[in-house]
Amino acid sequence: MSVRTTTVMEGLHFAEAPTLGSDGALYLSDFYAREVLRIDPSTWVSETVAKVDQQPSGLGWLADGSLLIVSMNDRTLRRLGTDGVLHDYADLGSIAKGSSNDMLVDQQGRAWVGDFGFDFYKLLRDEPDADPLFGPGANPPRASIAVVSADGAVTLAAEGLQFPNGMVQLRDGTMVIAETVGKCLTAFDIDGYHLVNRRTYADLSGAGPNGSPLLPDGICVDSADGIWVSDPANSGAVYIVDGRVENRVTTSQPCFAVGLIGRNLVCCTAESSNPNVASADRTGKLEICEVPTPGL
Repeated sequence: MSVRTTTVMEGLHFAEAPTLGSDGALYLSDFYAREVLRIDPSTWVSETVAKVDQQPSGLGWLADGSLLIVSMNDRTLRRLGTDGVLHDYADLGSIAKGSSNDMLVDQQGRAWVGDFGFDFYKLLRDEPDADPLFGPGANPPRASIAVVSADGAVTLAAEGLQFPNGMVQLRDGTMVIAETVGKCLTAFDIDGYHLVNRRTYADLSGAGPNGSPLLPDGICVDSADGIWVSDPANSGAVYIVDGRVENRVTTSQPCFAVGLIGRNLVCCTAESSNPNVASADRTGKLEICEVPTPGL
């Protein structure tokens, strides 16, 4: 059975990386407004906490309360201090091919960051109507995961991924990464600063409605290791338990990222992920619905 969402916020360009802060607020990146927003989930009123000229994406928290922000197009990490000042943190350019993207910051302070694998934005500037990921003849290069240590050192953690997007860590330490072009969730073990023992966690090639493909983008995990997966191609999200679809949520338009705030699943939706559309129009929304929450 599919549950429908309620729209609680409109007027965004393209929201990504919905992340719960220690203050109980929701933080997210609006790509083409080039802003990181703090949103009060009791009122859905937002404020800008950082401006990132080269386009913000993945977000994650360090133990000292600082917020790490992926700066996509210059392939760097920025740190927003508790004083509200934005600092340089790491340069990902030696590893990232194309824009840097989603990120997971783990309890050890390691920041795991994926990239596009090629210059997606240049291709669309040159060919505005192209579909470089799924169009006729599309064969995008494989991409990598970089990991940044607490002292700012950058290491190649994994390579050969098919457009890596959202990342979560399970209770046993397993890293799960959404491969959008691969139509799957992929699991790894963590060995220091390397991702090893790669295996398929969930094959999503027929996980959409009526057996259609699911092209996973942003993902989040609950306290029981259930993974919510955004499903932009089918305007919704699915709940994966032990590699199987157990529940489905329907959104008003394509859903590109998801996050959890208590009992509510927060879905970041937009008319399109194409930057030529999303940068021009503010079709982005936040949509929510109540979902079963383990332990509550």
